[in-house]
Amino acid sequence: MTEVTRVPLQPIAKGSLTKLWIGIAAAVLLALVLALIALPEGVEVDTLSEGSGPVPAATDVVFVRYTGTLEDGTVFDQSQDIPLPVEGIFPEGNPLPLDRMVPGFAEGALQMQKGGTYRITIPARYAYGVEGRTDPQGNVVIPPNEDLTFQVELVDFMSMEDFERRLAALQQALQMGGPDGMMGAPEAQPEVEGGMVPPPAPIQ
Repeated sequence: MTEVTRVPLQPIAKGSLTKLWIGIAAAVLLALVLALIALPEGVEVDTLSEGSGPVPAATDVVFVRYTGTLEDGTVFDQSQDIPLPVEGIFPEGNPLPLDRMVPGFAEGALQMQKGGTYRITIPARYAYGVEGRTDPQGNVVIPPNEDLTFQVELVDFMSMEDFERRLAALQQALQMGGPDGMMGAPEAQPEVEGGMVPPPAPIQ
């Protein structure tokens, strides 16, 4: 019969237990510090309603509904659901590739969860800086050195690879006349340049 060798457990010394708790506390503190420094200095993300699940990656495409306002409360941009035949292919909301957004918006989006609504406050240096932003007609949309605020609902998100795959499937369906229920009225189809839906204002 095989004998089982018993190794007596040594009691934990009081000093070791204290060191263990200090180590745990240090790890928690480090996590909090990393969370605080994840955003550029001055960018604030306030949760208006909780979302759930994972957060987007820096190279993902987010589908959002948003309103952008200037410091005086003027709305300079507001999302509109893209009128695509998207049922079963794309979620609702505006698709925004995060790696093409102004830094403050992109970093703020990395803190969001699907289904949540958030307010992002972005200092000018992480938005349009000293140059501001004009429309194609030369009108000033965002003045120089203007801080911006966005209220954002994160509808969904996906990788750029997944987005491009779905876009290709959509374009193929349009070329083939589309399955029943997929085609919208011709005048409702937006132009797609270079395989990407035209981006809204927060793009750099």
